Amino acid sequence: MELDISRMEWTREPASCQVAGGVIQVVTRPFTDLWQRTYYHFRNDSAPVLQISTEEQFFSFVVKTEFASSHRFDQCGVVLYLDSENWLKASVEYENQRFQHLGSVVTNHGFSDWATTEIDASVKSMWYRLSRRESDYRLECSLDGQTFQQMRICHLCNGGGRIRFGIYACSPEDSSFQAVFSHLRVTDCQWQPHSGQQPDEAD
Repeated sequence: MELDISRMEWTREPASCQVAGGVIQVVTRPFTDLWQRTYYHFRNDSAPVLQISTEEQFFSFVVKTEFASSHRFDQCGVVLYLDSENWLKASVEYENQRFQHLGSVVTNHGFSDWATTEIDASVKSMWYRLSRRESDYRLECSLDGQTFQQMRICHLCNGGGRIRFGIYACSPEDSSFQAVFSHLRVTDCQWQPHSGQQPDEAD
């Protein structure tokens, strides 16, 4: 089912945003980011996020991202932002002309972690799929929107009940770029129960 973009709301707005035909074009502001404490010690809570709320316990959210970033740390992707100290995100983060970091960050109670792998700097498009099973989440990525690969499984300590999820884009340094989001849709949960677990309808 196509996501109703008109129901999405900003937590902090980007430099500009245009929506047409189910496509969202975002231009980032400089010095915007999401990170809490770990290793770097700084607390950055300035990235714009565009989200929709739900109490649905089992679903998957899919989005395609396209990005023209060419400055260190520029990034855009999928996000589930509850508050400044509890959130997760997945994105491609530009590093240099050789490689980028494809990764995800999970923040619980104000401490972030970052799981990454290097991909070629020529990659300028990535699909993501965020799946929810109550307070547990799975992040996946895909180059073609058909075959998804798991990035991580995680738990959000405050991730039960009503949540908000959607997209984000930011430029942690003195830069700005355009991020394009399309093919936003919500489906039945594509993260199937583990062997021995009750099916979703029995929960």
